[in-house]
Amino acid sequence: MEKILWNHVQTVKQTFPLVHNITNFVVMNNTANALLAVGASPIMAHAHSEIEEMVKLCQSFVINIGTLDEYWVTSMKLVAQKAHQLKKPWILDPVGAGATTFRNETLSELLNYKPTIIRGNASEILALAKANSTITKGVDSTAQSEAALDAAKFIQQKYNTIVCISGATDFIVSENQIISIDNGNSLMTKVTGLGCSSTAVIGAFIAAIENKLEAVVAANSLFSVCGELAAENSSGPGSLQVNLLDKLYNITEAEFVKHLKMKHNA
Repeated sequence: MEKILWNHVQTVKQTFPLVHNITNFVVMNNTANALLAVGASPIMAHAHSEIEEMVKLCQSFVINIGTLDEYWVTSMKLVAQKAHQLKKPWILDPVGAGATTFRNETLSELLNYKPTIIRGNASEILALAKANSTITKGVDSTAQSEAALDAAKFIQQKYNTIVCISGATDFIVSENQIISIDNGNSLMTKVTGLGCSSTAVIGAFIAAIENKLEAVVAANSLFSVCGELAAENSSGPGSLQVNLLDKLYNITEAEFVKHLKMKHNA
């Protein structure tokens, strides 16, 4: 499996997928740089008048609701609707799900357009599924990723999507199996927007790779392993941010295979 995942990493570098992002103000620069580092081409566009042309042009789409306003919500809906119509893959990052009525209503509308992938922390996935009354703490997770597995299964079945739960251990929930990835480093939580960058990288992989489950696993594995390796040579959050971009760009197959900690669960 590791060889297949590594081949997918190379596929992204060789195909330069064009990824349209409507993401939050905090992470735009980080997101664009992460996409460039893995070999993709980012587009950040939200003007209503150009969205239809952009959707036709790009191979995949990233919608991140971190910093919502009414104009951007309309942009997100236009992208999701057109991507769904054209059968192009897109990923939804439900940042802060459950925190406000506005976020919940926006997410409910976006889910109508059947995201290919949903990626969030445990609290966001729980809120999205309305599995319990867990309160989100800003955009940080207040629940362990394992706690959201039932909620993820519910979302997967209801929307026929793949659900990725981020945490100390990441879980990827598909129709037939659950895959866990136990890489990364706690220092990554001290850099704003790394989860959003990971979402964007998944967006690049689903553009270039036909098997969407393998695409998500490959992207998640790459980002987590690179974060772990970058942290080993970082003295704090600032250097981690730089080292992570470098490692996304120059990681070797030997490093990837040696460090990846992945399990398959039926």
